[in-house]
Amino acid sequence: MPRGNAKLRISIGVTSFNEEQNIERLIHSLLFQKLKSSSISEILVVSSGSTDQTNSIIKKIHKKNPKVKLITQKKRLGKASAVNLFLTSAKEDVVILSSADLLIPSDTIEKMIKPFKSKDIGIVGSRPIPVNDPKTFFGFASHLIWDLHHHISLNSSKMGEFIAFRKIFKRIPVTSAVDEASIEALIRGQGYKAYYVSNARVYNKGAENLREFIARRRRIYAGHLETKNKYSYKVSTISNSKILLALLKNFKFTRRFIIWTPLVIALEILSRFLGLIDYKFYPKKHTVWKITPSTKTLINRQTLERKRYT
Repeated sequence: MPRGNAKLRISIGVTSFNEEQNIERLIHSLLFQKLKSSSISEILVVSSGSTDQTNSIIKKIHKKNPKVKLITQKKRLGKASAVNLFLTSAKEDVVILSSADLLIPSDTIEKMIKPFKSKDIGIVGSRPIPVNDPKTFFGFASHLIWDLHHHISLNSSKMGEFIAFRKIFKRIPVTSAVDEASIEALIRGQGYKAYYVSNARVYNKGAENLREFIARRRRIYAGHLETKNKYSYKVSTISNSKILLALLKNFKFTRRFIIWTPLVIALEILSRFLGLIDYKFYPKKHTVWKITPSTKTLINRQTLERKRYT
């Protein structure tokens, strides 16, 4: 940490593949952060094999703001590969890692940087909130999963979606399908603590159809199993008992909750079973995973939030 009143300088990494729908809004939300104790030195966008207008958009932004820089990979090699490229390029000791399909409210980074005043904090997580309509089944499922993630993290920090951490390692396993979990394991393995900032919000989008929902959930579980066996480290949300306890404590006596929750549980059990098969027999299946198109349209929430940044 800097001495006295000096601001903590941070590097931000954004991993992207064909994100022309979201990348400009994300970069603007990062540039218009309200910062007091920190400053953004650079925003490095790693574009992996993009064939749409993602690279052109970043180049245009760079002309107006040189701190936004484009790093290209000719071929899409997986998110872990993009994360490693960012880590080797970032010049600051504290970094933030973001996917391109998020929206970041203007006070989020400031809230996430404050915990680093404590020298024993190595990684800080935010609270992802889906923009999906909770009145639809898959919207309900996304909100339920992230609400449980939130309640578990209040007692046992679990990193996800948008994280800040000390750059005390050079790379994560290139086969990793869950980069946040791998980073969490590496940070904690060196004696640092994880910290969850429950009011540091980021907005994401959950899958809106059965195929994409199961694909995403099985990939995450397979990745968590890899982290468990490679690092002897279990993320808190892999625990069935913690999930059940959080569910019981936050049970809602509404018709939708009572009818749909068992269906979400059944889909999660199926996804975990498929993820277990993937981990045991197809360990590299999720290194470069298929994009889930329904998660890429954040327009409704962004239309509302964008007013904050213009």
